[in-house]
Amino acid sequence: MTRPLILVNTWRRPLPTFLGERTVLDTLDPAYADGVSAAGGRPLLVGRPPGGPTESAEAAREYVALADGLLLSGGGDVDPASYGEAPDNVADEDPAADVFELALIEAARAAGLPTLAVCRGAQLLAVAHGGRLHQRPAAAEGHGELKGMAAQDILGARHPVVLAADSRIRRAFGRDAIAVNTIHHHQIAHAGELRVTATAPGAVIEAVEPRTEWPCVGVQWHPEKMHEADQRVLFAQLVQDARAGRKPGLAAA
Repeated sequence: MTRPLILVNTWRRPLPTFLGERTVLDTLDPAYADGVSAAGGRPLLVGRPPGGPTESAEAAREYVALADGLLLSGGGDVDPASYGEAPDNVADEDPAADVFELALIEAARAAGLPTLAVCRGAQLLAVAHGGRLHQRPAAAEGHGELKGMAAQDILGARHPVVLAADSRIRRAFGRDAIAVNTIHHHQIAHAGELRVTATAPGAVIEAVEPRTEWPCVGVQWHPEKMHEADQRVLFAQLVQDARAGRKPGLAAA
């Protein structure tokens, strides 16, 4: 059997190269693609197309028609204009990326494409369903100010999360509570039409899911940056769902 094809979006940022100190590149932490591959999927990296909303919507539909699943990766802050608010505490935003990734969500939802949305991806998933974000989240256990912390401390810190009964994420982990990391600047304030399926102390929203049959989960934490083996279940669930719903003609070896 060929592996299910999983779309993974990249993030555009300026980085130093031989061509200049701010060479614009489409980037991705390899841990996303590695997680898909380890779970039995075939990652396909996709960048946003040139042009405006029409081109983004067309590209999103074409990508989704080709793929068996979608992994929405992390990145900079979502532009508050995407959910009708003024900017108050925003960093590394890219409104064109918002347009494209919201188009990916819309196309995936319409097609019922299995989807895993991570951090920024989960925030956009909420925005796509009428939700909004906290630009200045209140301090809570496990959710303090990251600025000034050493990278190893950020990567190593964990806080508890409670998983809702009868949810996709509860079935994936097979238990009621897990420990996760915190590597985000904004967070979901209201999930809109989505169901909140995991919370941290202080009622921090950690996971959201559609109330429909669409096989989709959004998580606020970064499973790809955690060494714990149990975090692989999110990638395994995505690939399993993608394999079960494969496009006709793609199942033959």
